[in-house]
Amino acid sequence: MVPRLKELFIKEIQPSLKTQFGFKNLYMGPKIEKVILNMGLGLDGNDGKILKSCEQDLAKIAGQKPVITRFKKSVANFKTRKGSNAGLKVTLRKNKMYEFIDRLVNIALPRIKDFRGLSSNGFDKFGNYTFGVKEHIIFPEVSFDRADKVRGLDITLVISSRNKDHSFALLEKLNFPFIKKGEN
Repeated sequence: MVPRLKELFIKEIQPSLKTQFGFKNLYMGPKIEKVILNMGLGLDGNDGKILKSCEQDLAKIAGQKPVITRFKKSVANFKTRKGSNAGLKVTLRKNKMYEFIDRLVNIALPRIKDFRGLSSNGFDKFGNYTFGVKEHIIFPEVSFDRADKVRGLDITLVISSRNKDHSFALLEKLNFPFIKKGEN
């Protein structure tokens, strides 16, 4: 079954972006290639119980099993050892990616306490968008009672576009709640 957001993207958003920017064909327009979820654990990465609990939470949020990332260097000031666990990451593509974005925009982001919108400063020079969420428990899949500690989550949307403006227009059409300029 095709996700609702993917169908909307193909039927409405792609053609409207084509006319808005004057592209010659639909495939010149911006498109989300993948979504990367990253949860850093810091010193808790060495504790097997905490690692397993975070792994289960991230697996529920993403819908697939996360990969354990490891430190590449030993840094004494951060109390890290080369090869020890640093965090967890998941890369979503195709249908799972569209389902996650749909849940993120319509369910999770409105559940954030005192949420005013996402900053438009999260775009890099290639048009990719990155933002952080301070509480992973905003997702309804994660049980608030079962979570041992509230953890942060970084979300990166890799977008194939020519510049930031094209990526911003795509995310706006996907109903991402950006802060409007002039609002405080």
